[in-house]
Amino acid sequence: MVNITELIIAFLISLVSTALLVFPVKKLAVKLGAMDEPEARKIHTFAIPRLGGLAIVAGTVLGLLYLQPVHRHLVEIILGAAIIVILGILDDKFQLRPAYKLIGQIGAAGVLIYAGLIIERINLPLFGLVELGNFSYIVTLLWIVGITNAMNLIDGLDGLASGVSAIALVSVLIMALGDYRTVVVYFCVVLIASNIGFLFHNFYPAKIYMGDTGSMFLGYSVAVISLLGLFKNVTLFSFIIPVIVLAVPIFDTLFAIVRRLYNRENIMLPDKKHIHYQLLASGFSHRATVLIIYGFSAIFGVLGILFSNASLTISLVITFVILLLLAVIAEIGAAEKRKKPLINSMHKLVKRTNDRG
Repeated sequence: MVNITELIIAFLISLVSTALLVFPVKKLAVKLGAMDEPEARKIHTFAIPRLGGLAIVAGTVLGLLYLQPVHRHLVEIILGAAIIVILGILDDKFQLRPAYKLIGQIGAAGVLIYAGLIIERINLPLFGLVELGNFSYIVTLLWIVGITNAMNLIDGLDGLASGVSAIALVSVLIMALGDYRTVVVYFCVVLIASNIGFLFHNFYPAKIYMGDTGSMFLGYSVAVISLLGLFKNVTLFSFIIPVIVLAVPIFDTLFAIVRRLYNRENIMLPDKKHIHYQLLASGFSHRATVLIIYGFSAIFGVLGILFSNASLTISLVITFVILLLLAVIAEIGAAEKRKKPLINSMHKLVKRTNDRG
C-alpha cells in the first residue's frame, strides 16, 4: 500500500532538485564542451549545452533515496542505469558512433537479462497467454534496446522527450496504482517529477538539452518500468498495453527504420524525417508541433488505460481507434512529400484557435 504523503514529498524532492540542478549542470556542460552545435539536420541556430539529463538522473535518484524502494533486481536495475548514463555522458561529449552506443545498450540490457528480469510470457488479445521460452531473452533485449532508442530518436524538439515520457509514465502510474505495484509507482512518481522539473528549462525555447544522457536514461527507465509493472502481471495487463502507451516513439522509430531500409540508408544514422520534423515542415510552429505530439501521446495513454480493463468488444473498438490514430501518424510522416490535406486541415485548425486566443 502506497503512502500518498510520501509520494508527494518524493515528487517535490525530485521536481525541485532537478529544476535547481540544471544550473550547475549547464555550467559543467559548457566547461566540458558538451555543446549541441547547429548543423543542417538540427533546427537551432546557436550552441546549446547538452548533459541536461544529468539533472534528471540526479533528481530521480534523490527522490528514490527518500522512498527507498525494495526489489530483488534493484541492484541490477541501478547497474544497467549506470551503464546507460555513462554511455550518454560520453556520447554528449564525444559523439560516439551508433554502433558503440548499441553495444552499451545491449550491455545494460544484458545485466537485467542475466539477473532474470525478463519477459517470460505475454497475454495477447484473442490469442491468450503465450509462453516465450527461450525467446524470452531475445524479446526482452529487443524491448529494452528498442524503447531506449525510441526515446532517444524522438528527442528532436525542445521539451518533446520529457513531455512524451512524462505522459507515458502518468498512464503507467495510474495502472500501477490500481494494481498495487508499489515499486512501479515509486519509479513513475520520481521520473514524472524530474521530467517536469527539467521542462522548466527545456520547453521551447530550450536553455539546455537533456542530450543522450537524458533521453537514453528515460528510455531505459520506461522499458524497465514496463518489465516490472506491466509484463509481469499477465492476468491484468497484456503485451499490447505498454506498446499503446508508448505508441508515438515506438511507431515513429519503426517508420524511420522502414523508411531508411526502403531508401537504402543506414538505419542507425539520424535524419530529419521524423514526425516532429514533418510537422514543422508542414508549417506548424515549434511549440504547436510539440503540443500536437503531446496530444497524441495523451490519447494513446488513455487508450492504454482503457484497454487494460476492457472487455473483448471494447478492446476491439479501442484497437480500431488505435489503428486509425496510427494511420494519422503515418499520414503526417508522408504529408510533406505528398501534400495531403490532413496536415493543411490541422494547420488551419491550430491557426484558427490561435487567432481566437
